[in-house]
Amino acid sequence: MDKIYSVTQVTSYLKKLIGTDFLLRSLCVRGELSNVKYHVSGHIYFTVKDDGAALSGVMFASDTGALDFRLADGMKVEITGGIGVYEKAGSYQIYAKRIKREGRGELFERYLKLKEELEEMGMFSDEYKRPIPGYIKRLGVVTASTGAAVRDIINITRRRNPYVEIVLYPAKVQGEGAAESVARGIEVLDRAGVDVIIAGRGGGSIEDLWAFNEAVVAEAIFHSGTPVISAVGHETDTTIADFVADLRAPTPSAAAELAVFEYEKYLDRLDGARQDMRDAIGHAATRDRLKLKEYESGLKKLRPDAVIASKRLRLADMESSIRQLMAGRLAENKTCINETGRRMGEAMHKKQSDRRHELSLLAERLKGVSPLEKLTQGYSYVSDEKGRNIRDVSLLERGDSINIYMLNGKVKAEVMEAEESGLYRIQDS
Repeated sequence: MDKIYSVTQVTSYLKKLIGTDFLLRSLCVRGELSNVKYHVSGHIYFTVKDDGAALSGVMFASDTGALDFRLADGMKVEITGGIGVYEKAGSYQIYAKRIKREGRGELFERYLKLKEELEEMGMFSDEYKRPIPGYIKRLGVVTASTGAAVRDIINITRRRNPYVEIVLYPAKVQGEGAAESVARGIEVLDRAGVDVIIAGRGGGSIEDLWAFNEAVVAEAIFHSGTPVISAVGHETDTTIADFVADLRAPTPSAAAELAVFEYEKYLDRLDGARQDMRDAIGHAATRDRLKLKEYESGLKKLRPDAVIASKRLRLADMESSIRQLMAGRLAENKTCINETGRRMGEAMHKKQSDRRHELSLLAERLKGVSPLEKLTQGYSYVSDEKGRNIRDVSLLERGDSINIYMLNGKVKAEVMEAEESGLYRIQDS
């Protein structure tokens, strides 16, 4: 071996070698997507695989505009692009220009079928979701004993509340028997009396996370008497366990923050509540003192001697008011009586004058019709023996006795002869 090459030289040589290959410049690769990640920059990272091998890939943001669907784990696709070397990582990958959807992968089809079955059974219904306790003392964790997930959960729990006890069930979370191990861990911690259970693992492909897409894990979560938080993979990963769990956390770290309350903030809330209680007690005491003074004042007013004195003063005031009222009324009545007497006197005087005038008129009228008045004027009055007035000659016959009344006396006479004069009295019709 005559010459020693650096890693950079070797990698650069391979990059040039692959770059000059006509076939690798533009080719179409068919396979199933896995470990799809959308980056904030707009790039899409993924792995395309088949039964025998896997190939990393990337589609830059400048090429994603041609996509009319969203990439997801389990999709079968046809990728058109070129193979290149990523020198920094020392790996080769396909740089996708176009991606065409061909169908869904086998695992993704199984995932959708189980999801539909469990949803029809009602295992995803909100009515079965249990609330996560606000203040826990014991936290159960079902995950691998090594790895980032358990470290993140422990670190965040210790930072938020060092007094929370963590009970770990070291489960197998990937490969054969992983689903049964996770389900057994949930059952064991449920019987152990923890307050809440976190079941999960770090991110990975759909194959890596498949244990949490098995029915046995879903049933263990659903039948657990302890609330379960699922924390599987990254925020974009979604498993069957997420739908069955009482609460889904995007990551194991987020699950610890959702499950464990912050002890310092808890103490602050206690201090605030304590101060609020002191203030409330102080306000209540002040209010009660004021009420007590009101009651005391009321009792003083209700003492017999105070009541009697108050009544006496009131009676004296009433007596004085009555006297003033009576004096005023008497003066008013006296004035009224005098005025009434005066008015009655005037009315009586007027009435007497009117009656005198009326009497004089009647007297004059009587005088006009009085027989005596007629007699004084030279007239006489003739009546028969019965005193009936004789006004018609035809009523008399020879030999009738009559009385003739004159001014100074009466004459008895006998009719010698009655002769009509031919004058007749005209009577009003």
